[in-house]
Amino acid sequence: MPQKPRRIPMRKCVGCREMQPKGSLIRVVRSPQGEVSVDLSGKKAGRGAYCCCREDCFRKAIKQKQLEHALVTGLTEDVKEELIHIIKEIIATKESKA
Repeated sequence: MPQKPRRIPMRKCVGCREMQPKGSLIRVVRSPQGEVSVDLSGKKAGRGAYCCCREDCFRKAIKQKQLEHALVTGLTEDVKEELIHIIKEIIATKESKA
């Protein structure tokens, strides 16, 4: 009996609002303690939001407060800059592997 093809989980990017495969997006998570961080494993506990692997899309999500809305929390300027810095590093490593 042939196996059914596996369903690929899809998530919506908070920046551009496009549906994409979950594995191709970057997850930002707000932990139960209220700490906001980038979740590379995709398994951290807490409320998550997904964004494309594009810096302009991530900046748009921050500028229009879409990331804050999705995480149901406010972001300080320090946290925003730290997230942008981490996202730049992730994008650079993904581009170097390609």
